[in-house]
Amino acid sequence: MAVGSTAPNQAPVPTSAPSTKTPTTTDTSSGAGGAGGIADNFQQFLTLLTTQLQNQNPLDPLDTNQFTQQLVQFAQVEQQLKTNDSLTSLVNIEKSAQSTQALVYVGQTVAVDGSTAMFDGHATWNLTAPKDVDATITIQDSTGRTAYSGNMDIKGGDFSFVWDGKGNDGTQWPTGNYKMTITAKDSNGNNVAVPTEVQGLVDSVDLTASPALLSIGGQNYTTDQIKRVVAPNSSGGTSS
Repeated sequence: MAVGSTAPNQAPVPTSAPSTKTPTTTDTSSGAGGAGGIADNFQQFLTLLTTQLQNQNPLDPLDTNQFTQQLVQFAQVEQQLKTNDSLTSLVNIEKSAQSTQALVYVGQTVAVDGSTAMFDGHATWNLTAPKDVDATITIQDSTGRTAYSGNMDIKGGDFSFVWDGKGNDGTQWPTGNYKMTITAKDSNGNNVAVPTEVQGLVDSVDLTASPALLSIGGQNYTTDQIKRVVAPNSSGGTSS
């Protein structure tokens, strides 16, 4: 009997009916290592599609629109993967540029948000008072011991407090990290929040971190935390 011929009034019964399932992006990617396989095996996909066309059931041919849709979808997935690779490259370039930009801060004195400053001969905090206040300033070492405490009238605006390391009794405190706490009240006795910034020298940059980290007095900061670069020999208020 010739292939494809049938007995009168009897439907053909093929011993192994050809599959009518069309390959999808999931089918091709599952054996090719995920998304990367889709982009690397486009020719394999076309070969599979051509083979299926050659071996389809002539009595139940597949819709050609399905083939077109599959080709379009596959091409779109491949293009998206290439776009993702390009975006990854751009992100890496941007990270490299940010790291390079961080190098310009080495050796510069900068101000960043914070209340803990490094004392090594002097320690500087920048204060921003929203109005005139009567403030109590307390400076403590890393163990919580009070190194200095004093009252000060602060005018509204920016103010720098430079501590020379001497306690209230004149004792010279050692090098280390010191935290400032401010309790402020206005003329009506209402509490007023006074934000603080710490000021210090950028002594190194960690380029292995992402984003790059600036080391200021043993503390690490990112470049977006820098509020200002301070000119050398800039002076402000003192504890005395």
